[in-house]
Amino acid sequence: MADPAGSTSNGAPAKDLISFLDEYLVRKAPFQIPPGGKEWIVKYGPWITVVLLILFLPALLFVLGVGTVLVPFGGPAYAASFGLATILLIVQIGMMVMALPGLFARKKSGWTLLFYAQLVGLVVSLASGNIIGALIGAVIGLYILFQVRTLYVN
Repeated sequence: MADPAGSTSNGAPAKDLISFLDEYLVRKAPFQIPPGGKEWIVKYGPWITVVLLILFLPALLFVLGVGTVLVPFGGPAYAASFGLATILLIVQIGMMVMALPGLFARKKSGWTLLFYAQLVGLVVSLASGNIIGALIGAVIGLYILFQVRTLYVN
């Protein structure tokens, strides 16, 4: 049955979001990444993800307890900063780590986990108050992710 917007949804919001983004970031995109560029991204993308995880490591260590050394200097302010954005950052990093085996094997499951990590990253940035950066980062990240989607198999 069609909903008022005219789409025929089967009750899978994630599939609808992926279809919507695929439409606008691939089919209707004004610029397509050339096939050689897509192949390069898929080949070296997992290694780029590893580098990003290494860059996230200091922030994660700070959030998960190395920062407790600073509690005498920060006290309640440190404890209060452990909120939604922190929890979502931990979830995002966990999803990126879980995506790595699938990305190296070029499996759709790895791509899907990286897609969800990108969405969580968007929410982290928005929760941190970085609205402009969140939107620009999400558009660029999702554009690249959807451009290479067809190179991952089930």
